[in-house]
Amino acid sequence: MRRTLSAAALFLLLGMAAVLAACSPASDPAAASAPPAPAAVTRATAPAPAADVPLVVFLGDSLTAGYGLDADQAYPALVEESLKEEGVPVRVLNAGVSGDTTAGGLARLDWLLSQKPDVVVVGLGGNDGLRGLPLDQAEHNLREIVRRSKAAGARVLLLGMLIPPNYGPEYTQAFAEMYPQIAKELDVPLVPFLLEGVGGVARLNQADGLHPTAEGQEKVAGTVTPYLEEMLNR
Repeated sequence: MRRTLSAAALFLLLGMAAVLAACSPASDPAAASAPPAPAAVTRATAPAPAADVPLVVFLGDSLTAGYGLDADQAYPALVEESLKEEGVPVRVLNAGVSGDTTAGGLARLDWLLSQKPDVVVVGLGGNDGLRGLPLDQAEHNLREIVRRSKAAGARVLLLGMLIPPNYGPEYTQAFAEMYPQIAKELDVPLVPFLLEGVGGVARLNQADGLHPTAEGQEKVAGTVTPYLEEMLNR
């Protein structure tokens, strides 16, 4: 059944439009000067192997990369810290690239899977929706990322996104439904909305009005951590 966005949800989407714009190369100064995706990833050295310590790869865009912040302030690093405090050993590789799309993430996937991750956290699609790219292409790319990751022996955590209604209600609704459909059909856990409680909240975004602050990233980490912790404790 198609879900209808409430007025409150619509207000939130309108408020977070600037945040999603952060992931577009046209508005993201980091993306304009970013090297090609594979080169960007290879510069992110995977944590040194440790016996029985799972490797978690975060595949995402500027929200994952922690644009404008130190690496240890981005939510993947905060998730790692939180899990270790809870006694859950983990190694994290932040493979977030500003301006990335689902196509870009798929192109970078082989190198990431060569690191033999135990879990791949997929946080892509916002840029596709913001640019109005065909959703069948975005869905195909996300499905391929999930399928290939699982085929390589990794478990997958899918991070859901929402977009503002720039391209009309049908496109917006179809985008929102894409993530739960993929999660259900490919049997992977889903975080319903990565920016829950952060999108559109001024005090949780940087002065440019586009990217989460350190506090905003902490809230994002708080959203993701319970899902990842449950996966790692199975």
